[in-house]
Amino acid sequence: MAAVSLKTRPVSGEYDHSTRMIYGRINICEKVARFYSKNNGRPSVDPVVFFKMLFIGYLFGIRSERQLMRETGVNVAYRWFLGYGLQSKVPHHSTISSNRTKRFAESDVYQEIFDEVVLLGLRHRLTGGKTLHTDSTHLKASANKNKCEVKQVSASTGDYLEDLEEDVTGHRRKRGQKPLKDRDGDSGPPDKQSKVSTTDPDSGYMIRDGKPKGFFYLDHRTVDGLHNPITDVHVTAGNVHDSRPYLARLDRQRQRFGFKVENVALDAGYNTAALCKGLHDRGIYGCMPYTRPGGQKGMLKKTQFIYDECYDCYLCPEEQVLGYSATGRDGMAQYKPDPCICRDCPRPGECTKSKAMVKVIARHAWEHYKEEVVSHRYEEKGKFIYKRRKEKIERSFAGAKELHGHRYARLRGKEKVRGQCLLSAAARNIKKIAILLSRGAGGSPFKHLEWFSTALGSSMCHLWNLCTSPRQLSRLFAG
Repeated sequence: MAAVSLKTRPVSGEYDHSTRMIYGRINICEKVARFYSKNNGRPSVDPVVFFKMLFIGYLFGIRSERQLMRETGVNVAYRWFLGYGLQSKVPHHSTISSNRTKRFAESDVYQEIFDEVVLLGLRHRLTGGKTLHTDSTHLKASANKNKCEVKQVSASTGDYLEDLEEDVTGHRRKRGQKPLKDRDGDSGPPDKQSKVSTTDPDSGYMIRDGKPKGFFYLDHRTVDGLHNPITDVHVTAGNVHDSRPYLARLDRQRQRFGFKVENVALDAGYNTAALCKGLHDRGIYGCMPYTRPGGQKGMLKKTQFIYDECYDCYLCPEEQVLGYSATGRDGMAQYKPDPCICRDCPRPGECTKSKAMVKVIARHAWEHYKEEVVSHRYEEKGKFIYKRRKEKIERSFAGAKELHGHRYARLRGKEKVRGQCLLSAAARNIKKIAILLSRGAGGSPFKHLEWFSTALGSSMCHLWNLCTSPRQLSRLFAG
């Protein structure tokens, strides 16, 4: 790409606000200055104007750069917002596409803009940070599901393996067993076969019950329980488990925004022993739904075997004892009965299909953390928090897909899709903040009139640049 100067050509009829677009404390020109030449090249499109154009596309669900430029050329409100006069020439769509896909593709500008919008909500007490709701939604990748290759890929490992091995060692010593031997060579799990797209290798082949099969991305989103603003966005391939990036993203929100998280509400896909232990270690109250036990039809479920914590054993429906056997490196402890007892069992066909006629039950070393979180669904606090989950996170996804074109990945590559998700979430937050401020922070417009006047006066300099006009603003935020 040829060098392009950051100095912009003055446009007739241009408004001053178009050259001073600041989100909270971010100056766009300062953040993108390294991508431009200071004293060489042709005059460029003002980077502030570029980001405003992107926000127009996300606010109104315009997925095409060509369509965005066509509508900008004839829409007076868009021209006013961008600072172009009626006779000024709008940029060519290829200029927008080139900046979007090349110049800012691997920068952190999108993340910083999103973070500053979240901080803007914090400054106006519209974000609490005490109760968070998290879920993921799939975005169809721009890739044909039939154009792929089957390759050996490295299985991902969790960042909790060291803690797990330490607990497994203590688990074995407590029961009189020798510690596990140190790993030799590669300490990770064995490679596995997976479908890799030849069009967009960053996407993942998703196979989930009730979901379409193909190459997708996952948008892992967290919303605050106070007024439903989006506080975190993270993009992964479609075949990544929901629980894997959760704890790292939770810690980022606590550090970046200073959240004092007390409660989290998650769906059944996050119900893993490692995640539940992570919530316990952080002192966070977790709420998850009931998970129906799997297994073959007509066979006894694991829930029908009662665990006795005092004697560290299981009792089968025939009141026979399954004693502790061993604990593997994966943290799963095995419990087995006396083989002689199973041979004389009156219901062997319902218990196991093993040739040795021995029932084996596996229990994770951190299973008690999982049981603790699952028990919260019986408490009044847990019922209330989880009941509001669908009203918070599901509504956020529905609005993004219906109004902001969030059903499909517009570009190819994980970083480019990440930029799409961040800007879409920032647009949603901007609308949410404007609505709440107009209502007096969620109440009657006259309930907190004195506070509302102060907050509105200090915030409109941030929000008004992201709106079109008073008339267009009322249409945009209606409903």
